[in-house]
Amino acid sequence: MQYFTNLFLNIRFRDVIDILIVAFAFYKLFMLIRETRAEQLIKGIVVLLVATNLSEILELYTVFWIFEKTMTVGVIALLIVFQPELRRALEHIGRTRFFTKSFAEIKDEDINTLAEEIVEAAASLSRQKIGALIVFERETGLSEVVDTGTRINGKVSSGLLINIFIPNTPLHDGAVIIREDMIRAAGCFLPLTDNANLSKDIGTRHRAALGITERSDSVAIIVSEETGVISVAENGVLTRYLDIKALREILVNMYKPKSPKTNFLSKWRDRYE
Repeated sequence: MQYFTNLFLNIRFRDVIDILIVAFAFYKLFMLIRETRAEQLIKGIVVLLVATNLSEILELYTVFWIFEKTMTVGVIALLIVFQPELRRALEHIGRTRFFTKSFAEIKDEDINTLAEEIVEAAASLSRQKIGALIVFERETGLSEVVDTGTRINGKVSSGLLINIFIPNTPLHDGAVIIREDMIRAAGCFLPLTDNANLSKDIGTRHRAALGITERSDSVAIIVSEETGVISVAENGVLTRYLDIKALREILVNMYKPKSPKTNFLSKWRDRYE
């Protein structure tokens, strides 16, 4: 008790700050890896650490030697295994307000007009059951994705979006990339999601939308070719069965967010999933 009393009395203000910084860093790390492959991998690492210490305490020298060598080489293996998560974490740090500018640079009076053009295109494609995939580039650049398609560099309009996705045309099967109010490219190839827990009725378009939103802060709108259902993907999460009113509100909030931490899809997920 005397030891803990002295320890408590000798805590300085800078020590409290130090502890709070470390606690905040661990909290943000936990939030980044929650519900990802990294969560299970970290559990496995914890088990290995416990097993290594137990083997040393129980004087199981051969087992301890194997675990010790495994942990030594494991540092390099971790960098390889956790590469997607490390990239995601660094991109998350790079998207903080200190380093980045606001996503939308469009005038307030033009946001509703832009959202209406996109909504009109999505509604028309949905009625005709024409498949579509529209990706909105935000802070994370998608230049490598743009390079896989055909550059458009045209202003967003419902007519142009509908024409791009007309069946049996060269750009129909790819994704459209939009930055602010410009269509940067069409017919782009996207990485598919690694999530093995998705339902089998989730098609390639939806998996591609989830894949790009897992690797960046982009947002994707998907129109199903089979059902005409409109869905939106953000942060690797799919929100399905959106109506036109909900889609319009999502687009307006995306271009004009209320706060940097606002997740403009969260209010619809419970309703439509």
